[in-house]
Amino acid sequence: MRHRVKGRKLSRTESHRAALMRSLATSLFKHKRITTTLAKAKEARSFAETLLTKARKNNLHSRRQIMSQIHDKEVVKELFGDIIQKVGDRPGGYTRIVKRGNRKGDAASMAILELVDYNEVIKAKAEEQKEKREAKKAKKKERAQAEKVEEAKVVEETSAEEKPKKKGRKKKEV
Repeated sequence: MRHRVKGRKLSRTESHRAALMRSLATSLFKHKRITTTLAKAKEARSFAETLLTKARKNNLHSRRQIMSQIHDKEVVKELFGDIIQKVGDRPGGYTRIVKRGNRKGDAASMAILELVDYNEVIKAKAEEQKEKREAKKAKKKERAQAEKVEEAKVVEETSAEEKPKKKGRKKKEV
């Protein structure tokens, strides 16, 4: 029976599973969106949402509790700064899981785990990357056209006087 057994084991030991959840939560808070397997995403969602709920209190005790789980100081600053301002009034449901299909190598079901209020940030980053790609493509196209339109080689004509005489075969004397 599974009475009071919570969560998935994910084929890992307890310490490995805890380290995995910490790293997934750190990546989620850092990048606002991560791609992982569906089972890991479902586990990381509950782990990250408990951290976000603790962070909403925004006192020293909650900071220390979160620092015991997330060891990157920059991510903790961002969590208590930007992220809490966006999700502070939300009663829960800070994350979203979007299913992506199966991974090519081992057919594992994949999912995107993302923070709900950060769609604009992600779209803005995607637009910037798209503009960079288009600018790079246009630059490459201009270079290709410049190479095609290179100046034609000028061939100088020589007059009849300057033309070298054809050398013929010398006949052997007998």
